[in-house]
Amino acid sequence: MKLSEVKQILPTLENVEFQLENGTFVPEHFHVTEIGMITKNFIDCGGVIRSEKVVNFQLWNADDFEHRLKPNKLLNIITLSEDKLGIEDFDIEVEYQSETIGKYDLEFNGKTFVLKSKTTACLAQEACGIPSEKQKKNLIELVSNQNNYTQNSGCC
Repeated sequence: MKLSEVKQILPTLENVEFQLENGTFVPEHFHVTEIGMITKNFIDCGGVIRSEKVVNFQLWNADDFEHRLKPNKLLNIITLSEDKLGIEDFDIEVEYQSETIGKYDLEFNGKTFVLKSKTTACLAQEACGIPSEKQKKNLIELVSNQNNYTQNSGCC
């Protein structure tokens, strides 16, 4: 989800709610402690130089149970970050503390913002020898390979 989408959604909400994919809600007294733009410059395992930019929201819970972040307040924080930091309209990555700091993509389900689990991936699979899709074999090939089995052949 891009920053512009969040800015369009916020004025339509009474409350700002975040929820994990498993249905667990971020406690309603959370704070947005940071909004920033993160630029990641790196080289992948295939030797290709890459650059990624994301807008980062950091969520944090404190013991101030009466705190509630309203949509207009979050919108003001976003506007201030755009003005002061030059934040652009990139995808949002949310940092949220569980066992360790987790990084999540962001979606909206019509009522709440949903923190979607991120996964790692190889960006240069062809350089690592990883096939882009599973190789398909005919059943007849598998059967004929079984017929070539001999005891102590080193197979299985």
